[in-house]
Amino acid sequence: MKRLTFLSLLVIAFIVASSPAEARQDTGERAQVMHPNPYDHVQHVDGSVRIKGDLVEYTASFGKQPVYDDDGNVIAGLFYTFYQRTNGAPNVERPLVISFNGGPGSASVWMHIGYTGPKKLIIDEEGYPVQPYGVVDNEHSILDVADIVFVNPVNTAFSRPAPDVETEQFFGVNEDVAYLADWIDTFVTRNERWTSPKFLIGESYGTTRVSGLAGRLQSGHWMFLNGVILVSPTGLGVDRDGAVRAANYLPYYAATAWYHGQLDSDLQSRDLDDLLPEVEDWTIDVFLPAVARGGSLDAERRAEIAAMAARYAGLEAEDFLQHNLQVPTSYFWKDLLRDESLTVGRLDSRYRGIDRQDAGVRYDGDPALTAWNHAFAPAINHYLRDVLGYETELQYNLFGPVSPWNRDGDRTGEQLRRAMAQNPYLHVLVQAGFFDGGTDYFNAKYTMWNMDPSGDMQHRMRFEGYRSGHMMYLRDEDLATSNQHIRDLISDAVAAGKNPARY
Repeated sequence: MKRLTFLSLLVIAFIVASSPAEARQDTGERAQVMHPNPYDHVQHVDGSVRIKGDLVEYTASFGKQPVYDDDGNVIAGLFYTFYQRTNGAPNVERPLVISFNGGPGSASVWMHIGYTGPKKLIIDEEGYPVQPYGVVDNEHSILDVADIVFVNPVNTAFSRPAPDVETEQFFGVNEDVAYLADWIDTFVTRNERWTSPKFLIGESYGTTRVSGLAGRLQSGHWMFLNGVILVSPTGLGVDRDGAVRAANYLPYYAATAWYHGQLDSDLQSRDLDDLLPEVEDWTIDVFLPAVARGGSLDAERRAEIAAMAARYAGLEAEDFLQHNLQVPTSYFWKDLLRDESLTVGRLDSRYRGIDRQDAGVRYDGDPALTAWNHAFAPAINHYLRDVLGYETELQYNLFGPVSPWNRDGDRTGEQLRRAMAQNPYLHVLVQAGFFDGGTDYFNAKYTMWNMDPSGDMQHRMRFEGYRSGHMMYLRDEDLATSNQHIRDLISDAVAAGKNPARY
């Protein structure tokens, strides 16, 4: 896409500013300022940022692109922000990264101003909110090596369905993948990016989304990807119920207990990189088989297992015995620091919270999510409205109404596996925080192993762990390393694409 001249920008600004206000709808929303087309419009602003010491000039394009039904009718408009470097290689040669967050029902705000974009949230070096709210340049953005579009599904951010449209067609595992694949096809066509190396990145439920999209785009749109990045991945439809689910949380418990200084001195004195492999091996080789035996496990062996699990988790052996060796995460978050009248966070267990009372088996709320919301919400509204100049009175939905969500038929892990099997160019990077209790790192490893049970594609799958939580990029040190890991994936996958696609 060519950079717009100053005169062109003035013309666009005049058209947007002189458009009449959109009529207030019956949805309870505040009225939206009318753009030339409320479901199909774009604005452009030029900017620059220094990344790894080099000046990166870019154009930010933002607005809405329609979702069409099978008859070509507009059924929704998705808000997006697209960053294209303008002082690098031609667009057709530059990798394109298509970014989604999760929820379902979450806007793209988290990775947009927290991770890969050219602006980042003002927070402290560990990721805690500070005031005044806002954004600063992101010196670790991947915009130096790839163009990035941040996409907001229906009812997130400023994305909305058209009037009188049945929203059930958007809200479900497979429904979500189907319409977003169509939207991506249109976006790539409009922006003339069919020949660009393409990558999808998703966080949390977004990993379900992009795994399904990898298969759908390849099989239904003949769009073959070079890479998929899974940030804090979900289960992707890979079965891990029963004993597996109960046992697999133990390495996360150990990491969190270590962070809060709750382990015995001999374990506490070891570095996390040394301790966690030991816990992982014991979990798979000893703890999981013991949990699977259930009531058939004799009392003496049960006591031995409970004592070792408690030693790794920073709890008491009695906690595991009373829970039949299956201590739930809710109890762990409530109990680990109960003696200090504190709870630990779910999405990032470095965060601590205060409940109404110390008693009970479940905390009052996640202190991590609360902290993030009150920093991200004002920052993204300020950035989009005041810095970029997007005019609307719609509420920006960090989390939008998408219930009920149809979770039937989740085979997204298999869709990604099949796409990899049929596309030798396709590489996968999994990123996870050791202190994430919502989508914990060891279950992410388990999903990788069992998504590819033959092991034939493990060499194209890479795991990276970080000393932070669900949004590992909020910690300065991890922001730098995790973005570099994405750069490495892009570089490796693009290089692999120079060779014939064959086994």
